[in-house]
Amino acid sequence: MAKETINGLGRRKTAVARVYLKSGNGAITINGKDIKEYINLKQLIDRAIKPLNVLDAAAKFDISVNVKGGGIKGQAEAISLGIARALVKNDEAVKPALKAENLMTRESRMVERKKFGKKKARKSFQFSKR
Repeated sequence: MAKETINGLGRRKTAVARVYLKSGNGAITINGKDIKEYINLKQLIDRAIKPLNVLDAAAKFDISVNVKGGGIKGQAEAISLGIARALVKNDEAVKPALKAENLMTRESRMVERKKFGKKKARKSFQFSKR
């Protein structure tokens, strides 16, 4: 059990989530709001708290999250990684179980930046030979 506050950082695309874990009864707040109020899609809520469900630890911790950037899906996946990292910081023995569910991997795909002289990142303007 967490004696003090344990933090974990999760990132996905341009979303960054700072997760703070402390022992409690399972309350999850994101940016000062309840999780069901902040993320209103059931599958994204399930994705965000998947590390807790894998370890059956949903009712053991109070979780406070500060998240910014990106869209709601990127934020949910960043929260998932942050929770997983905080749980591993709390107890190193849970890492193999989380790793088996692919929850410890940082999803690094991001939008490629636009290059000058191009219409988008790779798309060129129409070429005319004459």
